[in-house]
Amino acid sequence: MYIHPQDKRHLSGVRMSKALEFREDARANLREGRHKTAVNRSFYAALSATRSVLIHEGANPGTHDGVVTMLSLRLIQPGLLPAEAVEQFEFLLSRRTDVEDGDFDTVDTADAEEAIRVAEALIRVLDGVRRGLLLRG
Repeated sequence: MYIHPQDKRHLSGVRMSKALEFREDARANLREGRHKTAVNRSFYAALSATRSVLIHEGANPGTHDGVVTMLSLRLIQPGLLPAEAVEQFEFLLSRRTDVEDGDFDTVDTADAEEAIRVAEALIRVLDGVRRGLLLRG
């Protein structure tokens, strides 16, 4: 699938804006004591940020597993991101899956804070890469 470079830049910006909005949602949910929702929003913040970079590399995966694969192939193997990025993403995916699909999983303040911290760190690194790709053209 070909996407014009100008459209990639625009889509990347939209996705990063979404990531930042979801990050703020996670923080608000934490303040409100909605820990499971904070974990959920943390994952989706990281997902949107990851997708904002992947589109520059010609990847637009439609599944969470596809994002993990493309994150490794298109961003980590070429050295654009450190290997920890995929571990952070998989951690957030695992926590999101636990809170949404687990019947007895409990999430406390510390769990939600950790998810937000991991998502914020990943978003910072991804946004740095995204900005570098935008400068590269």
